[in-house]
Amino acid sequence: MAPLDEMAETKLKERERGETGKREKGEKGEVGRIGENGQVGPQGIVGPKGNSGKVGARGAMGPRGMKGVGGSKGSKGDQGVEVQENWKQCVWDRRDDKDSGVIQECLFTKRLGNSALRVAYAGNLRVYCNTHQACCSRWYFTFNGGECSGPMTIEGLVYSNRQGDNVHRHRQIEGYCENIPAGQLKVAFYVGKCARYSSTTYDAVTGWDSTSRIMIEETPPAQQ
Repeated sequence: MAPLDEMAETKLKERERGETGKREKGEKGEVGRIGENGQVGPQGIVGPKGNSGKVGARGAMGPRGMKGVGGSKGSKGDQGVEVQENWKQCVWDRRDDKDSGVIQECLFTKRLGNSALRVAYAGNLRVYCNTHQACCSRWYFTFNGGECSGPMTIEGLVYSNRQGDNVHRHRQIEGYCENIPAGQLKVAFYVGKCARYSSTTYDAVTGWDSTSRIMIEETPPAQQ
C-alpha cells in the first residue's frame, strides 16, 4: 500500500505547482556612446604591386621658349697651307753592282717647312745568295744624310733563302716623310745590310738591264 500513497502524494504536488509563465520581451535600450580610439596597431605587411595604369594622353605643347643668348666668337683658325705643284725625278740607265753605299743622289728644293715629301724608287733589284744558305739586302732613302724619322724610315728589303738563286725583279719602294725643313735637300737612295743579317754584306745588284728612277714630290701635311 505504501507505493500507492507515494504516487498519490506526487500527483498532489503536481496539482499545487502552477504552470510556467512566459516572459515578455523588453523594450530595446538606447545605443551606447562610442568608446575612445584604441592604440595604433603595428604596420601591416606591404601588399603586392598593383598593375600599371594606362598611359595618359599626350599633354598640350608648351609655349615657345625665349631665344638664347648668342655664344662668344671663336678664335681664328690656323692659316691653311697652299702647296703648288713641286716635284722632280732623277732617272738613270745603268747596272750598279754596289753591295753597300749610295746608288743615286737627287737634289730637290723644298718650299715649305710644314709640308711633306713623297719619295719613290722604281727599278730592278736583286740579291744573290751564292754560297750562303740565306741572304738579304736593304735599299733605303736618306735626306741630307739622315734617314726619315717622320714618322719612320722609308726602306725595302730583298731576301732569299735559296742558295744560287739569282732572280732579277722590278720593285718599288716609296713613302711620305714629314718634319723636313724647307730649303735644298740631297735625297739619296742607298743599299746596305739588313738588320737581322748585319754581320754580312751580300751580293746586290741595282738596275739590271732597265731604267731606274727616283721620284720626289712636295705635298700638303697629313691630316690629323
